[in-house]
Amino acid sequence: MKNISNIHLTGFPGLQDLKYLLFFFLLLMFCLIMVGNFVIIVLIYLSRNLHSPMYFFLTQLSLSDILLATDIIPNTLSVVLREGATMSFTACLVQFYFFATSECLECLLLAVMSYDRYMAICHPLHYNITINESFCLKSFILTWIFSFFMSLMDELGFCRLQFCGLNVIDHFYCDYTPIVELSCSDTFFLQVQTFILGFCIIACPFLIIVASYVYIIVTILKIQSQSGRHKAFLTCSSHLTVVSIFYGMLISAYVVPTRGQLIILGKTTSLFYTVVTPLLNPVIYSLRNRDFMEAFTNLKNVI
Repeated sequence: MKNISNIHLTGFPGLQDLKYLLFFFLLLMFCLIMVGNFVIIVLIYLSRNLHSPMYFFLTQLSLSDILLATDIIPNTLSVVLREGATMSFTACLVQFYFFATSECLECLLLAVMSYDRYMAICHPLHYNITINESFCLKSFILTWIFSFFMSLMDELGFCRLQFCGLNVIDHFYCDYTPIVELSCSDTFFLQVQTFILGFCIIACPFLIIVASYVYIIVTILKIQSQSGRHKAFLTCSSHLTVVSIFYGMLISAYVVPTRGQLIILGKTTSLFYTVVTPLLNPVIYSLRNRDFMEAFTNLKNVI
């Protein structure tokens, strides 16, 4: 059996009349994602008021969003404009690798950031001792290495399969399930491996986030003054909003059935998941944060 060499992405075959509108929408979103996340990184780097662990982790989150956007959107623009596109099978696997890496990285970073908020609210006296420069550096190295390693495991699993069926993927990017469906080999062990990896990548960080916020909520409720409770809640509201959007989109993209008439719904959800979410992160953190607004104003005055 000979492996297929090329992959054809169908994109959005039912939206030919709207392809130019969708193209310019995606192009605008890509520009906004790049500008928004780069502004976040530059502001944190230049402003001393933003030199704290929470904002350090936010720069990593912005890098993850940039990685996701540059991996998915440029090729999607080509798919939309040409009403489908062909790419090599190797390029398809590379796209999925970086897509999986960015998603794994975001899950881990959100878990680390929830622990940071837990220490800041529940154990403020020990915060500077625990969440120090060493912790930030180790977290940075481990999250990136772990993300690249976990994604590599799926890639190696694909390499053990034979792909000799149809080379058509009814999607606008190379995702896990569409790639597996192209295989004419037994995928049982790959599915088991993916389930285990998915539990480590998605479920474990989510449990850490839930546990952190249970303690955070209990601690906030014990604060007697209303202003104190409000201030404590504001310190984690942006992160909680990002977590809710990210996992809400994740569940919608991979739990909702995508067969038959629901295929277009699955593509729409994936579009929001891969395009809108990377834009919302910098918007949520900047617009709801006084330190960011002050840093942006100071930078504007300097320029």
